[in-house]
Amino acid sequence: MEFEDNLQEEKEQKIPNQKELEKELSDYLSKKYGDRIKIISPILFPQSDPKKTDEGGKAGFKKPGVPAFDMKPEELDSYLDGYVVKQNQAKGVLATKICTHFNRIKSMFKRSNKENPFSVGMIKNNILMIGPTGVGKTYLIKLIAQKIGVPFVKGDATKFSETGYVGGDVEDLVRDLVYEANDDIKLAENGIIYIDEIDKIASSQNIIGHDVSRAGVQRALLKPMEETDVDLKVPHDPISQIQAIEHYRRTGKREKQVVNTKNILFIMSGAFEGLPDIIKKRLKRKGIGFEADVHSTQVDLDILKEVRAHDLIEFGFESEFIGRLPVIVVLDELLKDDLVEILKNPNNPIILSKKRDFMAYSINIKFEDSALEELSEMAAQEKTGARGLVSAVERTLMPFEKRLPSTGVTKLLVTPELVKNPTRELKRVESDSDMSDPQMRKRFERAVVNEKKRAKRTVADRAKEFEAQSDLKLYEERVDLIAEHALRSISDIDSAFRDFKEMYDLVKGNNEGLFSQLGINVSLADSAIDEIIRIAIFQDKDINEICLNLANELEYGLKLVRDRVGLGAFTITREAVVDPEKYIDSLIKKYYSRDSMIS
Repeated sequence: MEFEDNLQEEKEQKIPNQKELEKELSDYLSKKYGDRIKIISPILFPQSDPKKTDEGGKAGFKKPGVPAFDMKPEELDSYLDGYVVKQNQAKGVLATKICTHFNRIKSMFKRSNKENPFSVGMIKNNILMIGPTGVGKTYLIKLIAQKIGVPFVKGDATKFSETGYVGGDVEDLVRDLVYEANDDIKLAENGIIYIDEIDKIASSQNIIGHDVSRAGVQRALLKPMEETDVDLKVPHDPISQIQAIEHYRRTGKREKQVVNTKNILFIMSGAFEGLPDIIKKRLKRKGIGFEADVHSTQVDLDILKEVRAHDLIEFGFESEFIGRLPVIVVLDELLKDDLVEILKNPNNPIILSKKRDFMAYSINIKFEDSALEELSEMAAQEKTGARGLVSAVERTLMPFEKRLPSTGVTKLLVTPELVKNPTRELKRVESDSDMSDPQMRKRFERAVVNEKKRAKRTVADRAKEFEAQSDLKLYEERVDLIAEHALRSISDIDSAFRDFKEMYDLVKGNNEGLFSQLGINVSLADSAIDEIIRIAIFQDKDINEICLNLANELEYGLKLVRDRVGLGAFTITREAVVDPEKYIDSLIKKYYSRDSMIS
């Protein structure tokens, strides 16, 4: 009997071979997914080797898992000002708490790689954002994640259910962070998870029993929001199961990979319709004087700023859930004037996107300020914030986007007349395809000038920030070049500045390298670099080609001066770039005449 028990135990401990594993997995997948998934042997899944990569994934960390973050709250706030209209309080709070969160991670890592006993029970700056639709909640978080360089994932609370029920698992968001970090788990452990529509998981007051889709999701989020280990290998993910089997086949060992959520920042957002009424009741009980019959939207939004944890609990959230969201941010409603400012902002993606749409057909589209005001008026009537702007712009320009690519039109000016009566103006634009009407040409040119002024103003406002990033001095000429490049390339100001810095480095390195190969010691004045960049932008020429042509045109003259008078080094100025022949002539006259006088 003892022998049989031992034999049975050995059978239970026997390691299955590859075919047995594949058969077992194949049966499981067939039952769960039908014939859509099959196992083909041999099967290998290439994995990124962290030892072979010097950079830590998509998110810009210097080495795996270690934040290279060094931004201050005012720097991030200034960056957001360049993209987001209004919302000053929200931008300030978000910039402060997010910077503090990641600087604290960096500070603790520098002090010790070991677990700090004082970190137990530390409060994480998870954030709850409250505001009506279209005010820029998601846009703000995406901007921040892109700027600070950490893995970022976005989820919708309505698509998740409590672990164990049919539906998405909230822990899948943590696993998605690993994907965004290129499988660098340590990097993912310093990411941001953003969950929208969080107000939709507030417990309903008229449901009896266990509310799976609401209170259940709240409970499922509790541990990840604070600290827990999330297993990367889960039964409902066939890919992770196959990877685990392949690892086991190669090594004979089971590998458990987990992601710790202690440093993952959770940001939630929602519109919270009905919350103002709850706050009003509380304030009225305190005798502040809010009347029950006041239902103004503006009053509702103002009153949201009085929100307290108790109000959110009454709204339908569990106290433990709200306790894990210590930072509450209330965003302002966007009024018509705010919508106008959004459209006038050179960084706004709505106009940039529409410009790219038309430029795909070689049509240069410009907007008059008064037309932007008309579009904002249309959007304000929809009461959907910035989303209304997208609808208004698309609805107005759709007939032009459909018809004009089949015509010879290369310029389109969006005027108030066009916004009010697109059908009539489409016929007029078709009949004047080359914009021969002097008045329309003048209006188009004025729109170009106004657009350039706004772009220059935006660059100038952020000049100090750009200078600190690059060690480049941004005087007026460079501000003009960056603004011009942004308009011609149809890009935001930050992208235009990065392009300018790359062009600057390329010109300096290329030219000095080319002359060095020719045996000539050359340094480039900033005025020369600016002129080369100007040619590249205004004439749409390749930087490398401009530099090579300049070196060829200057080579003979510089060598002649060097050999004749023994001049060891040259400074290339703007004049040399504009007129190389004249520059060489002036050098020869200058040094030859000096040499003759000495002789």
